[in-house]
Amino acid sequence: MLAFARHKDQLGLRDVARPSPAAGEALVRVRAAGICNTDLEIIRGYMRFEGTLGHELVGVVEACADASWLGARVTAEINLACQRCDLCQRGLQRHCPTRRVLGILDKDGAFAEYVTLPIENLHRVPDGLSDRAACFIEPLAACFEILEQVAINPRDRVAVLGDGKLGMLTAMVLSNNGTPPVLVGKHASKIARAQRMGIRSTLAHELSPKSYDVVIEATGSPSGMQLATSLVRPRGTIVLKSTYHGELTLQAAPWVIDELTIVGSRCGPFPPALSQLAAGRLLPEGLIDAVFPLHDIERAVQHASEPGVLKVLLQMP
Repeated sequence: MLAFARHKDQLGLRDVARPSPAAGEALVRVRAAGICNTDLEIIRGYMRFEGTLGHELVGVVEACADASWLGARVTAEINLACQRCDLCQRGLQRHCPTRRVLGILDKDGAFAEYVTLPIENLHRVPDGLSDRAACFIEPLAACFEILEQVAINPRDRVAVLGDGKLGMLTAMVLSNNGTPPVLVGKHASKIARAQRMGIRSTLAHELSPKSYDVVIEATGSPSGMQLATSLVRPRGTIVLKSTYHGELTLQAAPWVIDELTIVGSRCGPFPPALSQLAAGRLLPEGLIDAVFPLHDIERAVQHASEPGVLKVLLQMP
């Protein structure tokens, strides 16, 4: 099968053996996959990952010991946990110390024609939901994680930093939850696009310092944390969503002086993302800028890296 993989620092589309599902796993034929900023950072060296990239997917189960899954259209949670350790037993499988992560850590991902996944990671995709919309389930779940971690009051002033894919999806989820934030960006074209989608948006220099109760940092840049620190009020909360290759250098004194709460936030729950998408309460397909076939993935990655481009999808054979 074809797969877009890194092997010994060589990255490209290559012909590899089709994987075989182990006990408790399913073989999924990938139908579509999304390229996200984490994928682009992995290409730059984040996590030092080797193998097949990609973790946002929708596909069809083609082989599985549990016949009830055969033919099911599915998406999948990306953390492959041991299910035995203390954290797994406490329901924290996404933090299992020996977990593998699809397309990110020790597990071949979804930029391929086939992928194997534990049955316990699979979620059925409702019939009325398109493949393109289903590619947003994983990043939307990461947005719902914010609501699992932070109690946001409807009266709170909330800012989402970053006018890219994750920032806009976060703004959609929070608005749908009854707390419309202001989306903060640096690019007038993206701000205008967000406004056309009904997202209240502004440029960063137009904001007053220390004026937000909750600031969600989704810029994908080390400079985002500095901006978040300047915008959050004393005893406010910063939610850190960005991942990037490189180091973050900051003075922690303002966090202590203003008694800030800093919350790291990563993967999240799939059920609310699935149900809200299926109900038509979230409409992320407006973020899609291009769809490329798998055999043209190098051009797809290049396009996804260009300024101003939002979501790029891969369509599999």
